[in-house]
Amino acid sequence: MLVKEIMTKNVITIDSNDSVLEACKKYSANKVGSLVVMDKNIIVGILTERDVIESMILVNGDPKNTKVREIMSPNIKTIHATATIEKAAEIMNEYNIKKLPVVLNNEIVGIITTTDMSQTINASSVAIEELEQLYYDSKEALEKMIDDWGNIIVSLKNYKQLAEDKKEKNMEL
Repeated sequence: MLVKEIMTKNVITIDSNDSVLEACKKYSANKVGSLVVMDKNIIVGILTERDVIESMILVNGDPKNTKVREIMSPNIKTIHATATIEKAAEIMNEYNIKKLPVVLNNEIVGIITTTDMSQTINASSVAIEELEQLYYDSKEALEKMIDDWGNIIVSLKNYKQLAEDKKEKNMEL
């Protein structure tokens, strides 16, 4: 399965020069846990709620006067839209990240998260269980059909034998 098939397409971004307070307003308005940080249409980082908590709240920072670029996670990892979800999981595990922006033609087109991955795994598990059940149901139906046809063939052979035996008896008379 490809990243583009399960990614969240509506990516909320923020300019690196915006304040942390503006970022918090965007979190709230869009019900998201991270913002992709941009500088002139280039992805330069990601700002997560954890970044805000650790860099602002725990140290009594000033969200009005602190720029997003000051507390964001830089050196952001990205993945191509046509990469496999296995590759996305590999990157996320290797770098211990939960959100991975998705790019196509040097533009951000989505974000894939651990939530997207877990929902996909759950959906895949259900589909596999349904296929297994279909296989077993089909196998049982096929076995019954083979048994029924076997019984019909045996009956036909017995009927043919009886007919031949009857014919021989009539010839002897």
